[in-house]
Amino acid sequence: MSGTGIGESMGAQAARSRALAVLRIRSRAVAVALLPAAVAVVLLVGGATGRMEGRSWDAARLAVTVFAVVVLLLAAAVAAVIVRASPALSPTVGLSERAAPDLYRLVRDLAERLEVPAPSALALTPDCDSWLEDRSHPAHAIRSGRRRRTAEAPVLVIGSPFLWWMRVAELRAVLAPVVAGTSPSAHPDIAAARRFVRGLDAAVAVAADPGLGPIGKVALGFVGRITRLLLRSCQVQAAEMERGVAAAASERAQAVDYGLRIVAQEQVGLAYAGWDRLLTRVALPAWRMGRWPSRLDAGVVSALTELSRRDRLAEGFASRLGERPACDLLEEPGAVDEAASLLAARLFHGGPAEAGPDWSPVDWQQYPEEVVDRKWRTEAARLHRVLDDLGVPPSAGPNGPTLARVMDHLSGRGTQTAHSGEAAKTAHTADTGDTGGTAHTAEAGDTLAAGISAEVAREEAVREEEAAAPPVPKSPADALNGWGADPLPLFPLQPPRTGRELLADHVTAMVCCAAVDTAGAAPGLDWLDGPALLINGERRADLAARVLSLTEDGDAAPLRTWLSALGVRPEKPVRLV
Repeated sequence: MSGTGIGESMGAQAARSRALAVLRIRSRAVAVALLPAAVAVVLLVGGATGRMEGRSWDAARLAVTVFAVVVLLLAAAVAAVIVRASPALSPTVGLSERAAPDLYRLVRDLAERLEVPAPSALALTPDCDSWLEDRSHPAHAIRSGRRRRTAEAPVLVIGSPFLWWMRVAELRAVLAPVVAGTSPSAHPDIAAARRFVRGLDAAVAVAADPGLGPIGKVALGFVGRITRLLLRSCQVQAAEMERGVAAAASERAQAVDYGLRIVAQEQVGLAYAGWDRLLTRVALPAWRMGRWPSRLDAGVVSALTELSRRDRLAEGFASRLGERPACDLLEEPGAVDEAASLLAARLFHGGPAEAGPDWSPVDWQQYPEEVVDRKWRTEAARLHRVLDDLGVPPSAGPNGPTLARVMDHLSGRGTQTAHSGEAAKTAHTADTGDTGGTAHTAEAGDTLAAGISAEVAREEAVREEEAAAPPVPKSPADALNGWGADPLPLFPLQPPRTGRELLADHVTAMVCCAAVDTAGAAPGLDWLDGPALLINGERRADLAARVLSLTEDGDAAPLRTWLSALGVRPEKPVRLV
C-alpha cells in the first residue's frame, strides 16, 4: 500500500464513495446557483441573434438577468463565508518537537511502520481521547504562527492522562490506529469532502454567533439558512465517510502491536474512570475555591493506583508502574502537566486562562490545608451567615459558631427551646430525644437549603461578573476569523447542585470543622473521593449517612452518637474563615 492512498479495503472504498457523494452535493449546489445565469445567457444570445425578439422576450431577459445577478451575488457571499470561516479548533496544549523529541520520534517511527504520512505536529488535550485534527486553514496557520505548507498533514492530539498512566509500548499501540488515519487525509477526494463539510460547519457557527451586531445578523442570516440546508444534506454521507476512514485506519493498524493494543485498550478504560473521578471529586472542589491543582496528570496515577488497591478487578495494574511511563518522552513533564491542568480547569469549570491572585495553583501536598480545610471553613461560615439571616438563635453554651446550633435547628430543638425555655427543653429531650416534629424539621431544612442556595448563587454571580470581560460587539469579519470567546465551561462536569445537596455539604463541612478543632482530626485527600476527614491518620467514611439523617429526616441522634464516640464537642465554637 502506498503512503498517500488508503488501500483497497472495504472501509477505504466506502470512504471514497461517500466522499464523492458529498462532493456531488457541493456540485449540485453550484449548479443550482449557476442555473439562472445559464438561462440568462441563453436569453441574451437569443436576443443578439434575433431569434428571441419582442416585448415579452425583452421583459423575460431583463427579469432573468436581474434574478441571475442577485443569485450569483448571494452565492458568492455564501461561498466567501464558507471559504473564509475558520473551522473550530479543539482547545489543546501545543507540544513542540523541542519539548518532546522522543515522543515525536515514536510517532514518526510508528507512521513509517504503518506506511502513512507522519502528523505535522503534536498537541495534548486534558481528556482520555486521541484524534487527528486538520489545522491547515489559513486562519489556523496565522494563530499558530506557522507558515502553512501545501497539503499539510493533520495534527495528532493525544490525551494527556495517557502519557502519565500508560507505558511507552502501550501508548504506541493505542496511537497506531489514530496515526494510520493520516493516510485518508492525503486522499484528494476525502480531503476535499472534509474541507467542504468543515467549511459549512464553520459558516453555520459564524451565522449563529450571538456576539454579532444587528447588521451582522441581517447580513449573515441568509448565509446561515443556506449553509444549514447544505450541512443537513450531506450529514449522513459525511458520517458514513468518517466511519469508512476509521475502518480503513483500524485495518491498516492491525499489522502494528495488535496483541498489545488489546491489552492497552483496557488501560484506556481504566484511565478514563480514574480521570473522571479525579476531576469530579478532587479537582472540582479546588476549582470552586479559586485554586487549580497543577499536577492533574500525575494525580491520575495516584488515583488509579488507589483504585487498583481497592478494586479486585484492577489487581495487577499497579505492577505496570515499574515499566517506563510515556511521560518520560517529554523533556519537562512538570511544565506540560501544569499547562494541561490549567486548560482542564478552563474547559471543565470555566476558570481564567492564566493564573492570578484569585486563581492560583496548588500542589498535592498543600491540597489538604489550602483546599480541604479552607473549603470546610468557608462553607461553615456561609451556613452560619444564613442561620443569622433566618434569625436562628445561638445554642446554649459559649458564644460563637457551633455545630450544636445547626443540629438543634435542623432537629427542631432550637424552636422548642425558644418557646418553652430551658426547663421545657430538658423535659422534651428526656421524653422524645433529638427529633422534633416532622413538619417543622422538613420546613427548617427546606428554608435553610433555600437560603444556602441563594447565597451560593449570589457569590458565583459576583465571581462571574468580576471575571467577565466587557462585551464588545463583533463585526461579520471578526466572526469569520473565529476568535470569539466561547461560553465557558465548554464541558461542565456536573449539573448544578440542589438545595438539599448543598445543605448536606455545608453540614458535613461544619462537622469536619468541629472534629478538627475539638477532637484533633485533620483534613486529608482521598484520591478517589476528594476531601476526607482523617482521625488518627485514618479516613472516616461513615459520616455521610449520619448527616443525611439530620438534613433529610431531622434526626440528630445518629450524628450525636458518632460525635460522642470520637470525642467531638458540638457545643464548642469553631474557627471560620
